Amino acid sequence: MDLSKTLSAYFDLDEHGTDVATEVVAGVTTFLTMSYIIVVNPAVMAQSTNDAGEVTSPGVAIDGYTEAEVVQMLAVVTILASAAAIFVMAFYANRPFGQAPGLGLNAFFAFTVVGAMGIPWQTALAAVVTEGVLFILLTAVGAREYVIRLFPEPVKFAVGTGIGLFLALIGLEAMHVVVGADQAGTILALGDLAADPVAVLSVVGLFATLALYAAGVRGAIILGILATTVAGWGLTMGGVTAEGVLAPASLPAAQYDITPLAGAFVEGFRNVEAFTFALVVFTFFFVDFFDTAGTLVGVGQAGDFLDEDGNLPDIDRPLMADAVGTTVGGILGTSTVTTYIESATGVEEGGRTGLTALVIGVLFLLSLAVVPLAAAIPQYASHIALVVVAIIMLGNVTEVQWDDVTHSVPAGMTIIVMPLTFSIAYGIAAGIISYPVIKAATGEARDVSPGQWALALAFVGYFFVRTSGVLTGQL
Repeated sequence: MDLSKTLSAYFDLDEHGTDVATEVVAGVTTFLTMSYIIVVNPAVMAQSTNDAGEVTSPGVAIDGYTEAEVVQMLAVVTILASAAAIFVMAFYANRPFGQAPGLGLNAFFAFTVVGAMGIPWQTALAAVVTEGVLFILLTAVGAREYVIRLFPEPVKFAVGTGIGLFLALIGLEAMHVVVGADQAGTILALGDLAADPVAVLSVVGLFATLALYAAGVRGAIILGILATTVAGWGLTMGGVTAEGVLAPASLPAAQYDITPLAGAFVEGFRNVEAFTFALVVFTFFFVDFFDTAGTLVGVGQAGDFLDEDGNLPDIDRPLMADAVGTTVGGILGTSTVTTYIESATGVEEGGRTGLTALVIGVLFLLSLAVVPLAAAIPQYASHIALVVVAIIMLGNVTEVQWDDVTHSVPAGMTIIVMPLTFSIAYGIAAGIISYPVIKAATGEARDVSPGQWALALAFVGYFFVRTSGVLTGQL
């Protein structure tokens, strides 16, 4: 049997004006541009501690396992969840889009839900699974249009930029470029760039990565992360810096056993506080839904997939791939899966069908062989990706109608509150609350639907409960 002809027939390559070779090159290109998530997602989601045992970065921590072992578990789960979503994209949706746990959503999981809100990571996984199942049901019944109409347009356009600033803050802090109040005496300040080896190497690595990206080098982000890591290890082995500063003092044995993570969401459903849990589910759903929808339309435009009305035909199929990936990811132990804007690089190379996605998925599975290396990559190197992606995400701000106060205020509130409160949820809530208020103040209250008023009032109630001490019994 001629494999090339079989693939061509199955994925309708002739109808889409492409061939097997083009699709393979497109798949490899997309994988290279998004493969950084294999090391970045575990670095964001795993709890980090300092030498004194104090938590420096909240997230997943498992009794009896070291931080490095948890990182490797999360790397395995990241790969499996990504592959699950991508194979649905390939065989069901027949679209050339890559999917993986989303940056921003993983930060919300670790820093907001687990860190700021104090919710156990198992419960956060339960929220991811719930969101995934809800997404599957809504996609199956075609409720996408209603959900999109329910949220204010300026908030939708502002979320990407707000998340970008949030990611940048997390990344710059891990790189020691930005330091907090306990070190600087102010809320935020510039770190000791010239005296701190981590800051020096991070800044050099960041600019090297940005230069590669600007030059159009495929896989610029992962190349920047690896080059920075190698430099850190080289300086450590050469005696320039002490062990544990730029490179881990030791590495654990390969860890492929994910049983402590897989199924942990079941325990998370115990003793759930209904309103807070609903808010977490809502935020996961909101960001995932509109991030995926926006990415699909944006990449679809690059590939000339959109119809005359600017819509992606059969968008429910790729949305279903996202929903299945999210559900599988939550069950296995990672945050929400979404479609990656890096898919545009493969589309630019001529990728037009699910064969491109199939290649991406296979390459993800093959990368299981390098999972042990995930623990060798220090946080400051992996978080370079957050800053680079943050810069890319800032471009979303151009979609906001800044000359219309009913757009600029909700969008501005979303963008400002999100990074300054270290919470994607609070930023979205601020935008949703301000939208009907500004609309009413400008005499356009009739443009606000009852559902939008209800959402705004619900968030006002949430902020009261969250900040008044009611949840802790303190007024």
